Amino acid sequence: MNQKDTRKESLEFNKLQKRLRRNVGNAIIDYNMIEDNDVVMACMSGGKDSFAMLDILLSLQKVAPIKFDVIAVNLDQKQPGFPEHILPEYFESLDIPYYIVDKNTYSVVKEKIPEGKTTCGLCSRLRRGTLYSFAEKIGATKIALGHHLDDIVETLFLNMFHGARMKAMPPKLRSDDGRNVVIRPLAYCREKDLINYAEHKEFPIIPCNLCGSQENLQRQAIKTMLLEWDKKNSGRVESVFKSMQTVSPSQLADKDLFDFVNLPLDREGKREEYAFMEATVSSTNIDNSMFIDVTNI
Repeated sequence: MNQKDTRKESLEFNKLQKRLRRNVGNAIIDYNMIEDNDVVMACMSGGKDSFAMLDILLSLQKVAPIKFDVIAVNLDQKQPGFPEHILPEYFESLDIPYYIVDKNTYSVVKEKIPEGKTTCGLCSRLRRGTLYSFAEKIGATKIALGHHLDDIVETLFLNMFHGARMKAMPPKLRSDDGRNVVIRPLAYCREKDLINYAEHKEFPIIPCNLCGSQENLQRQAIKTMLLEWDKKNSGRVESVFKSMQTVSPSQLADKDLFDFVNLPLDREGKREEYAFMEATVSSTNIDNSMFIDVTNI
């Protein structure tokens, strides 16, 4: 690679790095994810997303106007062939506090799930429970997960298509028992940016298929659908995410979110509105017949 190409690549990476840091910073501010004196437990799976999340949190920690601690935590689920040395060596190279939690959830999953069936659902529940409990032990006030914008949108469609529910992954969540707060600092980040970032940073990524489970075919189908949308209409995935931030309960159909049964009329307010419209039209050459006659209402 010549000097010109090297300079261009460096410039592109700087833009990418700034964009990701800006997106994470904005998500943290928008949802008040991290507060002064927080202890953030960064959950590290060994995948590209958790590596990027930790890297960006550590960089923001140095310049943030508030003080917060970051502790890296990996749950070793005793999957066959899991390279146990990689994450400890990486954390030590960063000189940051970390824990490796040993919990043989792999055996539990294999015992409960029939051969050939996907193990992801039970595995994630066991992992979540273990991490929630450990967060309390170390005094963590926030649990940071590496889910990104694509994950959130995929989950929305998964729940709509296969669960008949309109729900996804919120950027910030209080656990059901009320004892932990989960944050997703990568909520505004696209997966394609994280892939490029991980490749440039050369993170020691651990493959996620060590357990031998089948791929989550439903999620993969949604991912393929969204990729096609993105190719045909750039920005479509971001638009779906933004729609989750701009919800109009009265324009949906959930009776618990909006009282459709008792809808009071406000004819006086509408009378003034229609009268204003009629007066405006009267002063123009527009055909008045297209508007409601409010004089006899």
